[in-house]
Amino acid sequence: MGKKKEVDDRFKKFGTVSFTAITKTNDFITHLENGKVAGTKCLDCGAAFFPPRADCSHCLTSNMEWFDVAGSGKLVTFSKLTFAPIGFEADVPYCIALIDYGPYKVFGRISSDLPEEDIQIGMEMKTVANTVSNGQLNYVFAKA
Repeated sequence: MGKKKEVDDRFKKFGTVSFTAITKTNDFITHLENGKVAGTKCLDCGAAFFPPRADCSHCLTSNMEWFDVAGSGKLVTFSKLTFAPIGFEADVPYCIALIDYGPYKVFGRISSDLPEEDIQIGMEMKTVANTVSNGQLNYVFAKA
């Protein structure tokens, strides 16, 4: 009898509510468990991706490596959500944002530790690994 293939379902640990249990970039979760946020970069053409991708949409290869989302980026835009999609009702209000790191951009939530009145377009922010109260993993933006 053949050996049963083990399913790599680490991605079920991501987010407040996890809608995806399996992906080709499950190592993203291992990075979060180690306190790091990571994207992928194509070794053939240099394109950087966040969220991470296993395949390059520019040159259509799968020759990817992980990189740390480190340093700071600029806040491009943000929005305060007062209504939430199913599964996130208990989280509102919260702010979502887009941070520009140059070769790539990161979309996510601003940390609830940062008061809304301190958020300014163009401010330097960093992306940090975070553990949600239910034990799930995610990342948030904090003031750099």
